[in-house]
Amino acid sequence: MSPLSSANPGTSQMDDQLNINVFETHVVSVPRIDRWRIYYRLQELMIPCWCLPDGSLRVKVQSGMGVLLLRSVVQQFVASRQEMVNWLERCWVADRFE
Repeated sequence: MSPLSSANPGTSQMDDQLNINVFETHVVSVPRIDRWRIYYRLQELMIPCWCLPDGSLRVKVQSGMGVLLLRSVVQQFVASRQEMVNWLERCWVADRFE
């Protein structure tokens, strides 16, 4: 039986899709020099992650908020100053329209 199959033979494929675990593990490509700082920050935010011997950083994303936090943490360490200024300016503009 495959991990996505249902134990109940009377259920449909749609039912199977609704029962799929939404947790996903992603490999995040970050510079090695920033990897451990990103790892520790994600740990502080209680986002499951681990570094492998091959140098990759793996992150378990459990929700939409987890995706946003992951993006924010990575951006904080790898974005240039100008990219961060542009991001802040877009936030200020968006705030005016609320």
